[in-house]
Order: sequence, then C-alpha cells, then structure tokens
Amino acid sequence: MAKRLAIYLFRNDLRVHDNYCLQWSHLNCDLILPLYCFDPRHFQETWHFGFPKTGPQRTKFLLESVCDLRSNLLARNSNLLIQKETPENVIQDLFKILKNDHKLFLVFQEEVTKEEIDVERALKKICKAENVEVHTIWNATLYNKEDIPFKVSHVPDTYTGFRKSVESQCEVRSTVKMPDTLKPFPNVNIDLGHIPSSKDLGISDFLPHPKSAFPWKGGETSALKRVNYFLWESDKVAKYKETRNGLIGDDYSTKFSAWLSVGCLSPRFVYSEVKKYEQKRVSNQSTYWVIFELIWRDYFRYVALKYGDKMFYPSGIMGKHIEWKQDMKKFDLWKDGKTGVPFVDANMRELALTGWMSNRGRQNVASFLVKDLGIDWRLGAEWFESQLIDHDVCSNYGNWNYAAGIGNDPRENRKFNMIKQGLDYDPEGEFVRLWVPELAPVKNGKVHTPWTLTGNDFVDIDYPKPMVIAPEWSRQLGRVNPSGFYKNQQKKGMGNQRGLDFYFSNKNQPKK
Repeated sequence: MAKRLAIYLFRNDLRVHDNYCLQWSHLNCDLILPLYCFDPRHFQETWHFGFPKTGPQRTKFLLESVCDLRSNLLARNSNLLIQKETPENVIQDLFKILKNDHKLFLVFQEEVTKEEIDVERALKKICKAENVEVHTIWNATLYNKEDIPFKVSHVPDTYTGFRKSVESQCEVRSTVKMPDTLKPFPNVNIDLGHIPSSKDLGISDFLPHPKSAFPWKGGETSALKRVNYFLWESDKVAKYKETRNGLIGDDYSTKFSAWLSVGCLSPRFVYSEVKKYEQKRVSNQSTYWVIFELIWRDYFRYVALKYGDKMFYPSGIMGKHIEWKQDMKKFDLWKDGKTGVPFVDANMRELALTGWMSNRGRQNVASFLVKDLGIDWRLGAEWFESQLIDHDVCSNYGNWNYAAGIGNDPRENRKFNMIKQGLDYDPEGEFVRLWVPELAPVKNGKVHTPWTLTGNDFVDIDYPKPMVIAPEWSRQLGRVNPSGFYKNQQKKGMGNQRGLDFYFSNKNQPKK
C-alpha cells in the first residue's frame, strides 16, 4: 500500500510551534515533505508604482527566517526543500517525481488577499488534474474563522464592534504541542536546495543600522526568545501600555509584529504566554494591551476577507471617491525624509535606514502624506510594503485605508497635527536629532519647528523649509518654554498615555 505523503507548502507560517498545518501533516500522513518557495514574483515590483516589492530589509529578515525554519525541522528528524521558483511549477515537478509511489496530499495555510489566493486557486487546479487531495488550514489568527460569531460577510465595520463580539462570544483555541520527532522526510532523490542570498533574488544586501530599534534576526528561535524576554525576563509587558508610543530603543514595544508577519510566531502562543503571565505575576491594562493589539491584527485580516480587493482600490473598502494627487516630487520628499517637517523626516529616515518605524510614527507620516499633502495613499502603502520588515498586507493596507479616511473608521476627517504630535511624543527632540543629524545644533523641543527660530535661538542649519505649513500648527508654536519643555506636559513621556486617537473617540477606548 502506498504511503501517505503530505507536501506541506510553507508560506507566511515559518514556524514549528503551534502550527496546525504541520500538526495535520504529522497526524494524517506517513511522510512529510516541507517545502518553501522563494517565489520570483515576490521580488519584482509593487502593483501600481514599481517599488521593490520586497526590499532589502525584509528580504534579509525572510532569509533568516527560512534558514531558522530548516534548522528547527532538521532538529525534529525532518528537513526543508527550498526552491527559487513559483509554487505552481515546483508542485507540478514534485507530483511527477512522487505520485507513482505515494498517496499525495498538498497542505498549506489559507490566506485572504488576491495574490496569495490566486496561487491557491492555481495549486488547487493542478491538484484536481492530478487527483491529489488539498488540505487548507486557517492558521494565522488569534480567533479561528470557524469560531467568530458572524459570517465573514457580516464582520462588523468598526474594530470596537468586532472586539467586543469576539471577546464575549469566542474562545481562543489552545496551542498545539508539536512532537519532538516529526514523521520522516521522504527518501527520494531530490536536491534540497540552498538558502539563496539577497543578490540571488535580485535584491541588494542590507546592513543593519547600529541605532535600529529592531536589531533582531528573523526566525522562530529569535521570536520565542523575544517573547520570553519581554514577558518573563524583563517584565516589560507589565508597563507596555505606558511605553508603547515610544520612539527610541528596543523595548518601548513588543516588536512581535515582524515575526508575526511571516508566521515565525503564533498569535495563539503569544496569547497563551500573556495569560500565564497574568496568572503568575500581574494582570493589568498593559498585559491586556498585547492581546488588544493581536485582536487588531485579526480584525484587519477579517476585513480583508470581507471586502477583498476593495482594500487596494483608491476609494478603499468604503468606496469613498477622493481626488488623490500623484505628485512624485512631493512624494519623493516624503519618502526620503526631506519634507522640512522634522517629526515626519525623522520617521521616514528611520524606515529607510532600518526597515522599522514605530506605531506612532506610522500614524503620523501617513496622515501627513494623505491629509497635509493630498497624495494618493497607495503610494504610501506600497512604499511601506517595500520597506517595512514587519509588512503584513492586511494590517498595512487596512491602516492606510484608515489614514486616508476611506476605511471603516468611526472618526471621519481625522488629521494629525505634526507639531503637537512631535511635542507630545518627542518633547526634547531626541528622536528627531537621532535621525536628522543636521538638526543637532537645535536644542530641546524647538527642533520640531526650526523654521521659526529667530534671535538668540537662530541656528544656521542645512535643512529645508517645510513643504507645507498646516494652519493648525500655529496653535503649538508658543508651547515650548525657554527651557524647551512642552508646557502642558506634566512629566516626560506623558504623551505615551495617549495612543488611541488614531482609531477611537475617547468613549470607545476599552477598559481592563
């Protein structure tokens, strides 16, 4: 009798722990052939504007993640077949080699957006022609699709409605314990392939920046170490809500998003660890906030599932038609961090040099691009897709829909005041001076408005005038006192208490 062989195509689930696809393959088959394809389409250009689809920062992180996955599979009596080809072509070739001696199954994680779904459809068509059974598994979210209390077509159009429903009516499924020894890799004559270099994929090498707020490598091993550190070693999670809007350093936020984006880290595992921490040490708003943000991640995925390609349209998921500009000169000034608005420029330069930007920074630079400059939000979304280490298609495009006022946002016409935000979250200008060194001579919070410097404050600097000055900025210009402190700030870091204004009116803020 032919042995049952599962070809498990890894995609955005690059881990062994709490992996439903790997568990199914182990329990239901005699042999497992884990496969990862460096799909050339992922290293071409973005859909509309031709940026590198996967930039150097994210490519490096992905390569590290796949390398670590192979190591972890080898430690469990398995291996990883690595190919630099489309999954469709690789699967067809494998079927030719394996189908005569095995009962074949193709296993992969379900995705929700167009490019990934197109691949899934093509694979299913190939499998149907070859009489191979396909087993797809929902594996990427905290709350399982089968457990949410509404049909996908009825996913609430506000995050608060979604969160309250799933928290009150759903259980997060338990993590699955993976065996120390997996079912064996098939004994067939196949070249297992090697981990390519960035240059092999047509991408330039990326050298880590010494001041990066994300200094870690990709991979499940690094991800699990980070979770252990942030919770159990440092207790940083117990103060997360107070620090999460920080800008400088390793520990102001969890930084889990990069590993979550490629599936090196299971959201259910993070949830289970937070719950253990709450039982053994402390349960407060900060520990809950990690879960709160995991639910945000779920929400964007379910919104993408509900609205499909609308998330990528200029009019967004709500179909609002706005006359967007595609002024590439202005966009390039934004992209390169040369707008003349220090808080914007510092964040954009950090992104370009490190592949990372804080949550606070992302909200502000997005608002500036679409609200202050009126530039097509898709330019910003595609640039983030290219540059961010932690790019997640649902979260990225969902957030840009929000920023552009075309998403399911309970607050219409939301717009950030760049000067107020800078003074709230970088009151002494340390972050600005870190990434915009030409502003180093400007002391304290005055660095956020260098074009206003006169008299004794005047410094001759090589820095552009702001490309736009929004009228509401004038209300902030007198709020830096002679010592440089923001007058309404009671203590340094006060702004960190205010992190929800992007998404909520105050009455909708959750309470622990």
